[in-house]
Amino acid sequence: MQRHRTRAAILSTIFMGLGQIYNRQFIKGLIFIAVEAGALVYFIANLGRAFWGITTLGDSPSHLEKVKGITKMVPGDHSIVILIQSLITLMFFVLFLIAWYMNIRDAHKTGEERETGRPSNTFKQSVRYVLDYKFAQSFLLLPGIGILFFTIMPIIFMIMLAFTNFAAPDHIPPARLVDWVGFETFRNLLVLKSWSHTFYGVLTWTIIWAVLSTVTTYFGGMLVALLINQKGIRFKGLWRLILIVPYAIPQMISLLLMRNLFNGQFGPINQYLGYFGLGGLPWLTDPFWAKFTVIIVNMWVGIPVSMLLIMGVLTTIPRDMYEAAEVDGATNYQKFRIVTLPMILFSTAPTLIMQFAGNINNFNAIYLLTQGNPVNGNYQYAGSTDLLVTWLYKLTLDQNKNNMASAIGIILFIIVAGFSLYNYRRTKSFKEEDMIQ
Repeated sequence: MQRHRTRAAILSTIFMGLGQIYNRQFIKGLIFIAVEAGALVYFIANLGRAFWGITTLGDSPSHLEKVKGITKMVPGDHSIVILIQSLITLMFFVLFLIAWYMNIRDAHKTGEERETGRPSNTFKQSVRYVLDYKFAQSFLLLPGIGILFFTIMPIIFMIMLAFTNFAAPDHIPPARLVDWVGFETFRNLLVLKSWSHTFYGVLTWTIIWAVLSTVTTYFGGMLVALLINQKGIRFKGLWRLILIVPYAIPQMISLLLMRNLFNGQFGPINQYLGYFGLGGLPWLTDPFWAKFTVIIVNMWVGIPVSMLLIMGVLTTIPRDMYEAAEVDGATNYQKFRIVTLPMILFSTAPTLIMQFAGNINNFNAIYLLTQGNPVNGNYQYAGSTDLLVTWLYKLTLDQNKNNMASAIGIILFIIVAGFSLYNYRRTKSFKEEDMIQ
């Protein structure tokens, strides 16, 4: 009874497309045969080297060698290029295995239809079925492949670098090879004093920064939105326009302007303080004042975003809820605490979590204002205002400590993803998503 489905599946297992040809789907079968033929040509030439490369990362560095009495540079293995090429080949191999499985499944399903007496679909009918019923899946296939190679593969590459010794000065290809070192990089980062002191110090400031910058911008935006929303405020449209200007201006321009305004030597702010007989402050050169300054400036560029979000929420709160509270004799504060605040938090809690995660990785605010400075002599390649993300940037582009930067990136991802997922699932927005229709 299962003769057709079994034969078709076995034939497609032996070689892609044979099962489809057995089921009299000749064009589809030829397409599958062409896919496997091309894959075989590619994998015969590259798959073995991919497994070798990802295991060894090369075995011959570039070196000088005398050729007929002339010293020449003989190119060797570039460990990082080998790793990337191996990853690409293995990604293609995974896609091929998926296509191979789908080919077997398709042949088995078509053979099952033949056993029930139904004729096999022609190529034209298959195309029409895809366009009518599977268009979304087919259309998303190309973006999905793009995400695989341009998002997922770089993440895997970064994770793999954390388990190597890819760092200056001893292991920079092509002059030197890179080797697998297991968890040595993580152990140095978390335990070795020269690195761990910097890591825990920068991590502490990163968390403090994320909490303060999120709280100040969120509740600052809430305060401004509530003030503009009051009945007695005139020219509300003008106030909204004025307060949205910092958000409308490109953030890079605002931050670079602020860096000049707070400059300790020639900045206008210190000059104005001098006019009133006050001494200038080391806004960007003292560790405490630099941290204070970046938080204040972040409020300037962040409050308009929260204000817009919360003003939108305020317009959705039913007036009946306030009228019911007034009937019960509630004061303005009680109406805010019982009605307004819960409704705002219900709608914006996911965004608040997203803002916190974004502030942990807020590269622009720190790097464009202070570049992580002032210098901290007790830190390893990091300044007093560096976040983990700016320290990672310096380690990668300035110091070539790529393995250490990758380890920091993994830890940073675990912190942000773990915090976001845990807290989002605890919000009422997630638990009671059908509360507001």
